[in-house]
Amino acid sequence: MKIYNTLKKKKEEFVPIEEGKVRMYVCGPTVYNLIHIGNARPMIVFDTVRRYMEYKGYDVNFVSNFTDVDDKIIKAAIEEGVDASVISERYIEECKKDMKAMNVKPATTHPKATEEIDGMLDMIATLIEKGHAYTAEDGTVYFRTRSFKDYGKLSHKNLDDLQGGNRSLLVSGEDQKEDPLDFVLWKPKKEGEPYWESPWCDGRPGWHIECSVMSKKYLGEEIDIHAGGEDLVFPHHENEIAQSEAANGKEFAKYWMHNAFLNIDNKKMSKSLGNFFTVRDISEKYDLQILRFFMLSAHYRSPLNFSADLMEAAKNGLERIITGVENLKYAIGVTAKEQADEKEKELLAEAKGYITKFDEAMDDDFNTADGISAIFELVKFANTHGSTDSSKAFLQGLLDEIKLLCDICGLEVDKQEELLDEEIEALIEERTAARKEKNFARADEIRNELLNKGIILEDTREGVKWKRA
Repeated sequence: MKIYNTLKKKKEEFVPIEEGKVRMYVCGPTVYNLIHIGNARPMIVFDTVRRYMEYKGYDVNFVSNFTDVDDKIIKAAIEEGVDASVISERYIEECKKDMKAMNVKPATTHPKATEEIDGMLDMIATLIEKGHAYTAEDGTVYFRTRSFKDYGKLSHKNLDDLQGGNRSLLVSGEDQKEDPLDFVLWKPKKEGEPYWESPWCDGRPGWHIECSVMSKKYLGEEIDIHAGGEDLVFPHHENEIAQSEAANGKEFAKYWMHNAFLNIDNKKMSKSLGNFFTVRDISEKYDLQILRFFMLSAHYRSPLNFSADLMEAAKNGLERIITGVENLKYAIGVTAKEQADEKEKELLAEAKGYITKFDEAMDDDFNTADGISAIFELVKFANTHGSTDSSKAFLQGLLDEIKLLCDICGLEVDKQEELLDEEIEALIEERTAARKEKNFARADEIRNELLNKGIILEDTREGVKWKRA
């Protein structure tokens, strides 16, 4: 299994720190509002990475945090006249609802920044003691960036270029810093803000220290994989490395994975352009399984463009797989043949080749686009060779293989049983009887009546099937 490591700028063979186990940290959202579809991409991508690792037999300790203290949370709390915790807890719960709808598995641990303050105070004290941090007159604690000789190794940025070049990369408050490149570990409270006591001042942590501490507590000083969006490479992940390695004296993470940006109709998503969509917005038009399928239709390191046309294409693609699954389930239910014959056994052995193809795609830096292509090929194979004349054993074997690969991708392909009310059931039965009696006028009348009720009928060789409009 090869992973593209941002740190080394190349694919590397994955070798876990501890055999059979994976320690993985993914930066989670700042919970001041509903999550947007940009947040959804790393959630879906790295959930799929986790699922594949588990499929390969690894015991995965998967940690993803909630940043529940932040300027945006405080601003929203002030606007509503409530405590900041009211805002953060509300949107943590809403985030979990959206994650469930996208079939993102809950993390092994979902730590909250506000519950890990003691660990942050300890790490900051260690950094001060080791000479990597210092306290300004107002109680702000800064990380002494030049004290960490490897700073810039993840983003491949040069310290001197940073200081002399793009000033937008620097952190504000330079007047009390030893060096403009130093960044905040702890900052004093402002009026009306939540705060915690510390040896330096009453205040709250900087953003970067949170993940270093939560990763260390729940995964240890050295972890296998640290992941997130490519916008986090600098400064967030660069600063995490500096803090963690300066404090612990060990390599922080072996492999760094970053997903590329999501654009909307080939433009950067922003509220000012009116193209900002929350996951909840998308759920009003599409089942979020379609959003998941769409996200996996491209390699995670490739920029992904979101549009109505592409979502419709994803909807159609997922429907092809679901239809294939439904056809197999129907055939299993009506066939009288139990055991596979020799020809079917040969076909099942041939079908295993699609699992191999899927595995090869995923082993090559989690190429979900090619993995989904393998699923389509397997569905086509099942459609070609499976029928109501096939054996249950053969059909079930094909069905199990399709569902296995879909489950690794987090795709739910079993249609939920939908209950029709007695009136609609009676109309379907009446239409069936009318067709048998060759009363096609009445049959068409009932079809139209059901259509007005949002029920679409499909006459297939297996019988009448229906779906919601």
